[in-house]
Amino acid sequence: MSRKPLLLFGFMMNVPGHISAGLWRHPDCQAYRYTELSYWTDIAVKLDRAGFDALFIADALGQLDVYQQKPDTALRLAAQMPVNDPLLLVSAMAAATTHLGFGITVSTTYEQPYLLARKFTTLDHLTNGRIAWNLVTSMLDSAARNLGLTQQIAHDERYDRAQEFLDVACKLWEGSWEEEAVQRDKANSLYSDPAKVHNINHAGRWYQVPGAHLSEPSPQRTPVIFQAGTSSRGSRFAAHNAEVVFLGGVTAQAIAEDIAHIRQLAQEEGRGPDALRFITAITVVTAATDDEARQKYADYQRYISEEAALALFSAWTGVDWSQEDLDTPLAFRETDACRSALASLTRIDAEKPWTLRDAARYIGIGGLHPVMVGGPESVADQLDAFATASGVDGFNLAWAISPGSFDDFIEHVIPVLRARGVVRELPANPLSLRERLSGQPRLAADHPATQFRRH
Repeated sequence: MSRKPLLLFGFMMNVPGHISAGLWRHPDCQAYRYTELSYWTDIAVKLDRAGFDALFIADALGQLDVYQQKPDTALRLAAQMPVNDPLLLVSAMAAATTHLGFGITVSTTYEQPYLLARKFTTLDHLTNGRIAWNLVTSMLDSAARNLGLTQQIAHDERYDRAQEFLDVACKLWEGSWEEEAVQRDKANSLYSDPAKVHNINHAGRWYQVPGAHLSEPSPQRTPVIFQAGTSSRGSRFAAHNAEVVFLGGVTAQAIAEDIAHIRQLAQEEGRGPDALRFITAITVVTAATDDEARQKYADYQRYISEEAALALFSAWTGVDWSQEDLDTPLAFRETDACRSALASLTRIDAEKPWTLRDAARYIGIGGLHPVMVGGPESVADQLDAFATASGVDGFNLAWAISPGSFDDFIEHVIPVLRARGVVRELPANPLSLRERLSGQPRLAADHPATQFRRH
């Protein structure tokens, strides 16, 4: 395997059941402990020691109530419900680790940039620069209804609003405090030089933020920007803003097409060919041998809940699939939810159209992402083949059972990847997350947010 080291993230959500529908019921799954701090710190330490680059934490702000037009199925079957805040986990996990970064999902639709900028700056200080923001716009009507809106903002308008939100935040991070603003001069009673702290005077369509950033600059200033979105508007947004793009998709070919499209858009935005890194989610079922891994996978399949899978699929697509026959062929529909979720399954198989039943079984383990099953060498080969065919720079490792899926991957696959030079050795001195991902401490010169800097 001759390639540069892969990015490797753990993929979780502050829930008892994430993207493998029903697997929380497996007797070896401990995800019910998601409310215990030690559950999170133990996993973070494992990932840190194994050389993972970051822990990527997903989030949702509303009940999953599209299926049957009520949340009952999601509640009963723990389909990403209940769900706790991801932001509050990070300080404890950072204190227990040295190298691991943290990608935190926060929606622009229901936050205020002035306040969120301070939260991320605070975490970036406390982690010594190991923070990323997975910037989303939120897709659930239930979130809109409970957060001050009568219904969800239209898909493309959410991205327009998100762009202004991000611009405000980056003005605060990049342009409010000059490099020499913080003096910490005890002898002359000067902590911060007021002449070097500036109001941003932002007056826009959605936000009015006249003042200066509340916090002094953190190691990265701006957290690493993650973004997921392959709709037409989402792709343009990612091309303009993202440093790491999280792609959905179940085939390498589909992901390769998305990467090529977003790279082209990024060039049109004036960014360099290497400005963006791309990752996709995978679920790995592994053991000491191929046979043992296949037996484990067959065991996991016994715990799939097709009903929970349909509740997830309904929330992701904005379509109430309870009203459809399970043998209905899938076809793309325009909705204000996650358009890429349905699009990825409608183009999975060139030979035959997928049915709703096919989708439910597929989603059961790994959600809308690839599943790799096999012993250590087999999984390493599958990762290499998928990365080569798709062009991704790395993977977001989801769990079938937690923490068992991480334990198995670390025990069986990491040693093979390390021997092949695919997982980097831990640096002697801790790096910021941006340094780890791109080799530079601050936003690259071709990132549009650098226009807000004071030179």
